[in-house]
Amino acid sequence: MTRTSSRTEQDGGAFAPQPLRQYALLADGERGVIVGPRGEYAWMCAPRWDSDAVFSTLVGGAGMYVVTPVGRCVWGGYYEDGTLIWRSRWVTDNGIVECREALAFPGDPHRAVLLRRILAPPRNAARVSVVLEPCAGFGRRPLRHVSREADGVWTGRAGDLSVRWSGCAAEPRPAGPGGRRLEMELTVEAGACHDLVLEIGDRSLTGEPPRPDAAWRATEEAWHAAVPPLGDTVARIDARRAYTVLRGLTGTAGGMVASATTSLPERAEEGRNYDYRYVWIRDQCYAGQAVAAAGDTALLDDAVRFVTARLHEDGPRMAPAYTVDGRTIPEERELDLPGYPGGFDRVGNKVSGQFQLDVFGESLLLLGAAARHGRLDADGWRAADIAAGAVARRRDQPDAGVWELPPRLWAHSRLACAAGLRSVAAAGAPGGRSAEWTALADRLVADTAARCLHPSGRWQRSPDDPGLDGALLLPPLRGAVPADDPRTRATLRAYVDELTEDHFAYRFRHGDQPLEAAEGAFLLCGFVTALAEHQQGHEVAAFRWFERNRAACGPAGLYSEEYDVAQRQMRGNLPQAFVHALMLECAARLARPWPGT
Repeated sequence: MTRTSSRTEQDGGAFAPQPLRQYALLADGERGVIVGPRGEYAWMCAPRWDSDAVFSTLVGGAGMYVVTPVGRCVWGGYYEDGTLIWRSRWVTDNGIVECREALAFPGDPHRAVLLRRILAPPRNAARVSVVLEPCAGFGRRPLRHVSREADGVWTGRAGDLSVRWSGCAAEPRPAGPGGRRLEMELTVEAGACHDLVLEIGDRSLTGEPPRPDAAWRATEEAWHAAVPPLGDTVARIDARRAYTVLRGLTGTAGGMVASATTSLPERAEEGRNYDYRYVWIRDQCYAGQAVAAAGDTALLDDAVRFVTARLHEDGPRMAPAYTVDGRTIPEERELDLPGYPGGFDRVGNKVSGQFQLDVFGESLLLLGAAARHGRLDADGWRAADIAAGAVARRRDQPDAGVWELPPRLWAHSRLACAAGLRSVAAAGAPGGRSAEWTALADRLVADTAARCLHPSGRWQRSPDDPGLDGALLLPPLRGAVPADDPRTRATLRAYVDELTEDHFAYRFRHGDQPLEAAEGAFLLCGFVTALAEHQQGHEVAAFRWFERNRAACGPAGLYSEEYDVAQRQMRGNLPQAFVHALMLECAARLARPWPGT
């Protein structure tokens, strides 16, 4: 199917890409849907996170699934507490129309079940327009072989995917060479509801279609069982939402994708567009430590399971990132699509070819947290031994670091490894390893201080880069050096003075450019700064950082990687898992004094 026949262009851009703050996420652990303000499913990869998209208007492709009011309306929406069940809500000339939306949860790796329930207001009927136009292969493989069964259920194929749609009396329309689109106008009587159930899978869809009431009930119960109360956190509702995002991004193998999307630009027309539909070891470890701080063990166990498997399989050659089932990430390629405005159309990621030393330190921190919660078995301790051995073997090799830059002896990487070694040593490493690992941590800190201590007494980025870096706030939080170490305090003071503005934080300085001219504020760094202030006992400052960065989201409460302070817009892929992880960790840690204070 060519792009010239896409619904977006035929509708004059009615379903063109919107600012990121206007999107919501549906997710079931195996894949995600990005829902736009007009009720359009603008992005979904099927059957898995890193599969080709079947709805791709977000990046200029074809394929969508729309339920939208007929006539004028104003959009809104909200999540049901402790779930990723989204309520699209429109105020129309005739009353309020809602559409309850969800991916059936937990997800089946081979079949997505998309639930939509249209709700009419008590006093007026609701008229909505419904369009289903799945196009597999990022819009190249439209819906074909469309037929309607005797019970009114539509079936068809989009590329190698099977499609089944129940609950509608649609009309098929042409949609490009050989393709079809199903569309209808639907009237729901006052106070009534109407269910639509769409299934998309890479296997034949046999048996009866899901019954809506049963599917909704199972999804509600599964979310309520999966998400802890988090009653001892600050900002409980937002903390639970952050947890639901992390859970929704985590699949059956335990891997948590960094984001649901690809190629959403961090800065318009500057080429910083990446595919984040994969599992970054570092991000997985951040999430595991965050949920451990919040007192949860389910997602902690998932993170340990995934990271342990990678360490056992790849040892000191462990890559920075993998697919959700542990495979090597494919190389970058382009799709011949326009991309999100200001961005490009890239899938795949070159990260697999990088060496990032800090991922071994983060892995050790994760395993140490699991051990302290009584969740680390013998297999996990063997993984810790593998990670510690990798640190000992590779600690003097230049690496790409936390920000995936040209290789250097990054101070953060080595201090993160020292923190990880201290964590597992303190957790009671078996076989006399504690003393060995503590000694290695001491050597790493001493070597880093000899190479990367700025004349002012703070840490600097690398031996040949005297600059500051937001990542340097993390190792003291994790125990590489004490909170009252002069280097810890000097680094925090200098960072706040030089790399932050109005309680928004930046990673590092790009030459002589003003901070906001080079990139957006980095929300991860904002939450890390909140934790650093809290560790120092500066509670008012910690809460100011937390609240400022907590507000850098849209109505759905989702965070992207960066925030354009001048334009008050989100930048980068959506949602960004590690931002939600640090937000959750802040909500947990700010509720009580820092340990040891």
